[in-house]
Amino acid sequence: MKTAIIGAGITGLYLAWKLSEKGEEVVVFEKRDKIGKEACSGLFSDRILDFIPASKSLIQNKIDYASIHFPGKTLKIKFSRPFFVINHSELDKLVAVLAQKSGAKIALRSDLSGERSDLFDRLIGCDGALSQTRKDLGLKDPEFYLGIQGIEEKESFNNYVETWPIKNGFIWKIPRGNNVEWGIMEKPKTAKKIFDGFLFKNNLNLKEIKSALIPQGLIISNNSKITLCGDASGLTKPWSGGGVIWSLTEASLLLKNFPDFIKYGNKVRSFFLFKIIASKLAKKIVYFLGFNFPWFLPQNYKIESDFLL
Repeated sequence: MKTAIIGAGITGLYLAWKLSEKGEEVVVFEKRDKIGKEACSGLFSDRILDFIPASKSLIQNKIDYASIHFPGKTLKIKFSRPFFVINHSELDKLVAVLAQKSGAKIALRSDLSGERSDLFDRLIGCDGALSQTRKDLGLKDPEFYLGIQGIEEKESFNNYVETWPIKNGFIWKIPRGNNVEWGIMEKPKTAKKIFDGFLFKNNLNLKEIKSALIPQGLIISNNSKITLCGDASGLTKPWSGGGVIWSLTEASLLLKNFPDFIKYGNKVRSFFLFKIIASKLAKKIVYFLGFNFPWFLPQNYKIESDFLL
């Protein structure tokens, strides 16, 4: 099989690594001139070590729980599995090296268009939230949130993150060891205004401010030759916007069913659809109670780190 992967993000690189190990001929096409996602909090559960054992060397801090600050009550959410703070860009570069060592080719400043696509037996779109592959397939876009993040130059190795729920999303604080990250996930039209107001109110002056779209929804291709994976398929956690573990789980389903993309799509739908619906409902209930009847919510929760159900 000759396989083209569009996008050298973590999902595309992981697939290139594992498909090459299986003996497939893989080329990754990346339109940028470098590898490494820049706008991402890099907060992953310890499942990241199951997928990429070598990522252990990149851990900057360990997170055991989260404090959720509703206006009338603070909840403590204990994670069943710890989270690690990792520089996402460095993680991408690590997996790129693993992919190349296994035989995959990575073409930077390049895309796959026109007649060149006919040179490949399979094409996998891992080209992010605004996936061109998804558009070429005529599929709808997922729902979009905007993530904005910045750095406070203050050392912190606290073992917990803090969040402040807002109308559609939340504001976060993550201790990264050598510094502290602040960010927001909210609807694109209101995210910056809300975040600026929060920073002003709390006298915070951030550096290295970056932003990125966060897709939410499940978009599945019914094409037997071309499929989607990762952010291109809109797959992120409804309650946090985190996408890496869900994307790598989706990628593992692709690997198990390769080269049958129709079977892969059915497996993804079967595994994730209920989890997405149930997670969205759980988020709505918690937000409704947290903003209106906080006394109904227990002070302490324990949740599964990546899959609520």
